[in-house]
Amino acid sequence: MGKRGLTRLSSTNSLSGIIPAGNVANSTLNNITAIPSVILTGMPELLSTQTASNSASIEFTSGIDSTYDIYKFEFVNMHPATNDVRFQVNFSTDSGSNYNVTKTTTQFQAFHKEDGTSTALQYTTTDDLAQSTSNQQLSGLQYNNDDSSSSGSMFLFQPSSTTFVKHFIARLNYMFRAGFSIDLHTAGYCNTTSAVDAVKFVMSSGNIETGTIKMYGISG
Repeated sequence: MGKRGLTRLSSTNSLSGIIPAGNVANSTLNNITAIPSVILTGMPELLSTQTASNSASIEFTSGIDSTYDIYKFEFVNMHPATNDVRFQVNFSTDSGSNYNVTKTTTQFQAFHKEDGTSTALQYTTTDDLAQSTSNQQLSGLQYNNDDSSSSGSMFLFQPSSTTFVKHFIARLNYMFRAGFSIDLHTAGYCNTTSAVDAVKFVMSSGNIETGTIKMYGISG
């Protein structure tokens, strides 16, 4: 696109549709020093990255505040140190001193076995919560074979609100030890009007051997 094409962006600046030079803050693309914030609205901003190394837990105890309306956590190849454990989450209203927020949740899953002999789409009743402070399961039983892991994401909505409960939605895919691909959906709310300011991820038993969690902030 030539220079003349670049200037013909709006008919609101002059009758001919050409933006007067006085209306342009930076005369060339190379001189642009900042992008207007309105363009960035709704775009995720990476706030923190934590990588497990035989870790008992991964905790995000800072950066969760009123700056963003939505916080997104991405899970990349979460691998347990022991067999038959579940990847879990819990929330805190006291900067991580306690992870015991009351939650009500629901889950459903789709699965498919490697040899194609078993498939299903079903509501799972064993790992949902009804006004419980327990950890919320984000995966079913995982195996610690070298090639076994879980990956996915979780959204936490307006955690700093002191008016509303705190909704969250998660979706993980993991490999069950019997050779299943399981797509597990979890949704629920932290039943508190206190601000949620910390999030903790653990395995139901043993450590997180490897895996990376990234936390993003998203403006509404």
